[in-house]
Order: sequence, then structure tokens, then C-alpha cells
Amino acid sequence: MFFPKAMSEIELIVPSKDLLRVMQVVSGHGVFHQVEAGYSGLDAKSGAGNTWQEKSSAFAALERRVQNLMQTLTIQASPVPSEFQDVIEADAIAPRLDVLEREVKQVTDELGDRKKRLEQLQSDLRQLEPVAGVDLDLSSLGDSHFVFSMLGVMPADNASRLQTSLARVPHLFLILREDPKRPVVWLAGNRSNSDVLERAARSAYLERLSLPTNQSGRPTEVMDSLRGEIGHLGQQISASQERLAHAAATHGQELLRLASEIHASRVIADAIARFGRLRHTYIMVGWVPTDDLAALTRRVKQVSSETLIESVPASRVGDKANVPVALQQSRLLRPFQLLVTTYARPRYGELDPTWLIALTFPLLFGAMFGDVGHGMLLALLGILVSARKIKALNSLASLGGLIAACGAVSTIFGFLYGSVFGFEDILPAIWLRPGKDPLQILMVAVGAGIILLTLGFLIGIFNLIVSRDWPHLLFGHAGIAGISFYLSLLGLAATGFRILHLPVLIFVVTAVVSALIIMFSELLVNLARGERPLLEGGVGTYAIQAPMELLEVLISSVSNSLSYVRVGAFAIAHVVLSSVVFLLAELVSPGHGVGYWIVVALGTVFIVGYEGLIVGIQAMRLSYYELFSKFFTGGGMRFEPLTLSQSPEE
Repeated sequence: MFFPKAMSEIELIVPSKDLLRVMQVVSGHGVFHQVEAGYSGLDAKSGAGNTWQEKSSAFAALERRVQNLMQTLTIQASPVPSEFQDVIEADAIAPRLDVLEREVKQVTDELGDRKKRLEQLQSDLRQLEPVAGVDLDLSSLGDSHFVFSMLGVMPADNASRLQTSLARVPHLFLILREDPKRPVVWLAGNRSNSDVLERAARSAYLERLSLPTNQSGRPTEVMDSLRGEIGHLGQQISASQERLAHAAATHGQELLRLASEIHASRVIADAIARFGRLRHTYIMVGWVPTDDLAALTRRVKQVSSETLIESVPASRVGDKANVPVALQQSRLLRPFQLLVTTYARPRYGELDPTWLIALTFPLLFGAMFGDVGHGMLLALLGILVSARKIKALNSLASLGGLIAACGAVSTIFGFLYGSVFGFEDILPAIWLRPGKDPLQILMVAVGAGIILLTLGFLIGIFNLIVSRDWPHLLFGHAGIAGISFYLSLLGLAATGFRILHLPVLIFVVTAVVSALIIMFSELLVNLARGERPLLEGGVGTYAIQAPMELLEVLISSVSNSLSYVRVGAFAIAHVVLSSVVFLLAELVSPGHGVGYWIVVALGTVFIVGYEGLIVGIQAMRLSYYELFSKFFTGGGMRFEPLTLSQSPEE
């Protein structure tokens, strides 16, 4: 719970004859994180590695073809689960896919041509609508080598301006259909003056109508013909779609089976291509959670007694960037784990902060959004989102538990604040009312922030102790020197405000000593580790850099603490925003009529949605930039076990 799963490095030397049986066991357990096996003694002449790489490429191409077919036939991409038996032959699958692709392509090409024709006919019909009542044969508007012609619609006020601008140019301007706003007009003239006529038409905002001049007859006659053709084409499109649906029903299960078999074969071929290879054996190298190691070893030995297995537990001490990180959290904590991994994945030897964020994030959110009614609505929304009851928010289903937890804590703070849907005259305040005690809520927020930051320092020190990074523990700004500097600054502030009655000299000496250690931390760390050179860039550069680093630590210490003021500020803002909603409701409907409650309901939706989002962002900011910066390094490698089942992303 507090650390990622303990991992063990494992190496398997598998006889060639048992390779696929061992792969069946390893891929079926889903606990083996593969590492590229590079051995200088590999048998390069055999070409086995290249063979498996070629097979992997062939399966990848087949998988793309199957996925394209399934997408075309709108078959839900959920391969039929099947236990891996053997790697299929790509050459045996390709001919069957060729047949299916030809069958589907014939229908899709036909359907595409018909839809394209339908779009053209519908476009022609829309272009004819403005001139439906005009008594004009469309064939007369055909292209001419001598006459420039433009039929279109334009603002009625611009008609006279257009004729005035063309007073010296021979032309014919007719209004074919009167309309007080946008009449249908026809502009014609000598083709030698086409440029002048087009510029004048554009300046008058004349929009050309692209009519189907290949049709003969009046617009109403042509429109009737087009409607008939559109109806006939719609029937043909429906017939093509029915053929595709029939193909999906006929070949759906076959494609799902092929997708599953091809995917499994590709994963296996790709994995084997990365194995080390001797003359008669394959070498598998990777990582397995220590708790799963015994079961995996037992199953491998059952199918291949000749396989040699060696494993070494990974220590959490030192830099373990090459060890994959598998987080172990319960279902209730998974939404908070997602919140952590969005920031960074913990390193193998680092404390997993999921449990901490599961406590602090809802607490910060609830303190800023404290209201019984709004909190209960938010909790209900989280439950519905988690259960996928709101289709528009299905993409947020993984965060449903987080939303519900924030809503529940907001409800608790609502009782503490005595607020229900913004009304503060229904419940008594168990603790205080942010709107009436603004100074107190701001001071409490800063005090809570100081406690959280101190906890962050302590967790950082714990991480350094676990990793046995003694130099950074003693001299780093996230170690003992850093927390001493921070606490001494707090002590100076407390004595200045007469909160503590201790000699100021104690905190001054502690602050100065800690500041000097932080300033020269690079020198002290390199000296403790025996690394050379002691100073990167020379003494001159360090003389400038060291005070700047101390100044940065000082500023961050103060700003991080004061950032928690926003918790109290948003608690006050929540009260103010609710008051604004009530004020608007009173303006709309004095006397609490129906309009009053409609405005209150809309305001409640706005508060829960918009303000809830803003408060969530603020809680995330306080967690990421204030709290995590004190102890969380991140940068861990994701644990990606070899498995045949496809992830939702795939």
C-alpha cells in the first residue's frame, strides 16, 4: 500500500522445444515484464531472431487489416478471449482476408459512390430552392463563349448600388424573384467585361448560385426530378447498408476470432524476437512481482522441467530507475492513483503518495466547496459517473470515485459551515461560517497548509532514509537542512506575532546554519560522496548560483505556505457566489415566485459544475506544486506485463 510492489529480476533459459509451452504460461499469468535480452554470445548465423521479427511484422500487418474490416463493418472491437495454443501461420490467414476484403470493398465502393452522388443531388436541390418560382429554362444558362452570366442572391439594398457601379459597362441586370431582403437576380454582359462584372458583383455581396445547367426545364420541374432521383438513390444506399450489415452478421464471429488469434501471435512473436538466443535455447529476461514469482516458477517447471530459472529480489536502496513500478492499491484508491500517475509515477524505492492524496485531496476540496446540498449533488454525480449512467461523461468513469469522495467531504464541511444549497439560515454552523468569519478561515487554511507541508518534508526525509541517500538527507533542501530552515522561519514568524514565547536567537541560529548548509549543499554532497569536481562550473559560477538557490528555497517556503490561503478564500467565494445567485433570483422574481426557484436551480447547476471544476483544479494545484514538491520525485518505469489480452486503448 505504501510502496510499489516488491519486484524480482528473473532470467529463464528455455529449451527451443519447450519455448511455446513456456510462453503460454508466462503470457497467461500476466506478471512478466520483459526486458530486452542482449547477449554477445548469441548465434547470429541461425537468423532465428530475424525470423520471429519478420513474423511479428507480418502479424502486425494482418492485425491492421482485420481491424479495418471490423471498423468498416462496425463490429465492436472486443476480441473473443482464447487461451494461446500456438503461433498461427500468417500465410494461411492472408488468403481468407483477401476474400473478405474483396467482398466488403465491393459493397463499400458502391456505397461510397452512391453517397457521393446523393450529396451532389442534395446540393443541386438546395441551389435551386431560391429560384423555385422563376420562369426560366435552366439550359439557357449554359456556358457561352460570348456572354458572361451570373445568377445569384444578394441583399436588396445593394441592387441599386450594383447598377450604379456598372453604369458605364454594358450589362443586363434582372430581378427574377422579388424579396424584401434577398432577391434572386441575374447579371449578364459581354465576356470581355467578365472581370469588371465579377468585381462589382463581389462588392455588392452577390452570392452566385451553382445551378445544374446540364438539366433542362424550369426549376420546379428539375427539382421534382431531383427529388425522385434522391428517393431512388436513398433506397439503393439502404440496400448497400443492409448488405454490409449482413456481412457483419455473417463474418463477425470469424473476424473476432481472427483478431484474437492474430493479436496473440503478434504479441508472442514480438516477445520472442526480443529474447536472447543460443544454439538450442532461448533466454528470457525480465521482472516479476515477488509475490507472484513462486506461482510463475511452479507453472513453468510443470510444462518444462529443463528450463533453468534464476531470480534476484530488487532492493529499494539506491537508484532503481530500471526497475518497473507496479502500484498496489485497492479499487477505492484507484481514482486517486490515477491522480498521482498523472503527475508522475513513483520510483521503485519511493513512497507511493496515493494514500496521502486520498486523504488530502478530498479534504482540500471539501474545505473550499463546503455545502450540504451542493456536496450531496456532487457525490451523486460521482456515483452516476462511476456507474456509467451518464453516457456523455463515460470518459470520466475512472474519476467517478474521486468526484464522489470530494462530494461526500464537501457535505461534511457543509454541516461544519451550516450551509445548504447556499442557504445559511437552515442549519446551525457546527464550527464557523466562512462568510462571517473570513479572517479565521484564512488563518486556519494557512495553518493546515503548514501542517501538510511539514508532513511532506517528513515523507521526503523518510524516502531519503529508505534509499540511504545520506548526503541529500543531511544537506539537501528536501532533507534535514530543508525542514530545519522551514521550521526556523515558522518559529521566527510565530515569535514575531507573539504566538510562541521562545528566544528569537534559537530560530535565528537555526535558520542561518540551515541556510548555509542549503547554500553549499552541492559542495557538501559531492564531498560526502567523494565525487569530483566538487563544483560544476567553477567557484565564480557557484558563488552566483548558491545564493540564488537559497533565495529560491526561501521564496518557495513562504509562497507554498501562503498558497493555502486559497482554501479559505474559495470557501468565502462559495458563499459569495451563492449570494449572487440569490440576488439574481430576487431581481428576476421578487417574492420567491416560480422564476426565483428556476434561477436558483440554474445557479446550483452552475455552482456544482463550474465552481466544482475550478475548486478541483485548485486542490490539484496545491497537491502537485505545494505538497508533492517536498518529497515526490517520480520518474518510475511503468510495469507492463506480457499478456495476450488487449487493453482498452488497443
